[in-house]
Amino acid sequence: MQHLESPSQHASAYPVSLRCPSCRQIGVFTGHQNVTDLNWKSSNSGSIALRHAGVRICPNSDCRAIVFVVVQANDILETYPLQLIDFDASSLPAPILRSLEEAILCHGAGAYRASALMVRRVLEELCEDRKAAGKDLFARLQALKSSVIIPTELFEAAHELRLLGNDAAHIEAKSYDDITEIEASLALELAKELLKAVYQYTSLVARMRAMKKQ
Repeated sequence: MQHLESPSQHASAYPVSLRCPSCRQIGVFTGHQNVTDLNWKSSNSGSIALRHAGVRICPNSDCRAIVFVVVQANDILETYPLQLIDFDASSLPAPILRSLEEAILCHGAGAYRASALMVRRVLEELCEDRKAAGKDLFARLQALKSSVIIPTELFEAAHELRLLGNDAAHIEAKSYDDITEIEASLALELAKELLKAVYQYTSLVARMRAMKKQ
């Protein structure tokens, strides 16, 4: 049960630290000087906690995005727009970038099965772009291993991700029904590392070599 406090007990918008949903930079967000937070008490099993809801402004002078937050003590319970996992978009092909952004949006919204499916799409598109063939996605990723510099242990650990198995078998077994936040997060981290190895390391090396020719 939640009890809304009276308007006279509104509080100042104290700073919170979060990743900006717009510019993706981490910073200390403060409120507008003329806007206060709304307070209310949330009780659960006899324990009462004070929550605050209000707007905060990104400290990045090039962004200044407005974010709505719900806070309890030092914990951020909700943000709108959503706080999202950070990633480097540089040098990524447009179709792969779109799929990765959708996977991250789904993750931020708590739709972990949808996020896992979009991560799978990212990896399928990566393998297709790099002509990595195989009978299923994991086999194609193993073929990709010969052309990218990435720790072998990462590929071996990827065996534990159910979303990398054979399509038909996994749909039939309903493995996606059991995807958790942890597994969806790990899948995103795997995808980010593979994309970094394939596209961004190559771009960085090319830029460094170009400096030698100047």
